[in-house]
Amino acid sequence: MAKEFRVLDLFCGAGGLSWGLHKNSHFKTMVALDFDKNAANTFKRNMPEAEVVVGDITDSSIKKRIIELAMKEKVNMIVGGPPCQGYSMKGKKLGLADPRNFLFREYLNIVDKLQPEVFVIENVKGLIISSNGWFRDEIIQSIKKLGYYVEYGILNSVDFGVPQSRERTIFICSKSKAISLPNPIVNKKTTIRDAISDLAYLNSGEGEFEQEYINEAESDYQRLMREGSLKLYNHKASNHKAIAIEKLKLIPPEQGRDCLPEEMIGRQKFKTTWGRLKWDDVSPTIDTRFDAASNGTNNHPYLHRAITPREAARIQSFDDKFVFYGAKIYVRKQIGNAVPPLLAKAIADQIENAF
Repeated sequence: MAKEFRVLDLFCGAGGLSWGLHKNSHFKTMVALDFDKNAANTFKRNMPEAEVVVGDITDSSIKKRIIELAMKEKVNMIVGGPPCQGYSMKGKKLGLADPRNFLFREYLNIVDKLQPEVFVIENVKGLIISSNGWFRDEIIQSIKKLGYYVEYGILNSVDFGVPQSRERTIFICSKSKAISLPNPIVNKKTTIRDAISDLAYLNSGEGEFEQEYINEAESDYQRLMREGSLKLYNHKASNHKAIAIEKLKLIPPEQGRDCLPEEMIGRQKFKTTWGRLKWDDVSPTIDTRFDAASNGTNNHPYLHRAITPREAARIQSFDDKFVFYGAKIYVRKQIGNAVPPLLAKAIADQIENAF
């Protein structure tokens, strides 16, 4: 009999981690917490069976509520990515006592109270290498002190079928045994063409929150993303200024700012600005400003616009039936900050195999 994992998702955002865990039927998120009410609303509308709490983990009444709910729902697994500002050299003297790292402490404090069978910490790649690994060592020590085995490393979402290079530090911690990180599961990259070629028809300012599919799926990945979705949501292009469209018209397919005349580049110093995605490659890491043409390499391979929220969601490996809610500024943050669901699924599969 396979083990059932009942999950508490802390700092849950829009729900990429939980959505990916749910792709393995032995995982179910029972309780989720986030400070951002817009992200929590998206989470709740896509995973209505979870109890979603909006609030600050450092607020004692919120923490009490989370712990009570988790106990009531018999939670035996915790996941989450505590934001972590203090792991620079400046924060080193204090380590986990640095007030900027209190969210890490709060996370481990809840682990201590609930004693789950397994917990997973997800964070930025820099966490492992900053301060020569000093901070990583302190986290590992704190986890071991709680009586858990810990395995950690950096995973790249590209190795798990996601059409995006996105590296994250992952710690898998378990009471009963060491659980190693998942190994890459694909030999062939999923490309931008695989991900979004069926959506290549909107111009700047076009599209709706909800619309019909225009084209048939053109790849296995697109078929996977469309499964169970009757309509196309969030495929709405940014309404770019005329000057931005003029610049994009000067940039040939799959090229970048090097094609712009000097006087049109302006103050942007980064090489990647005004970049177009390449059809037969993966995307660089999607961030929270993917809808701005000047931001980075997130313009359409040949259309004169930045990618839409739905295209960004596909590049993050969210299925089309996962709908993002809220104003544009909130939606791009929800997508840009998310854990790619296919990466989360690989972690779930690995944990299930261990048990």
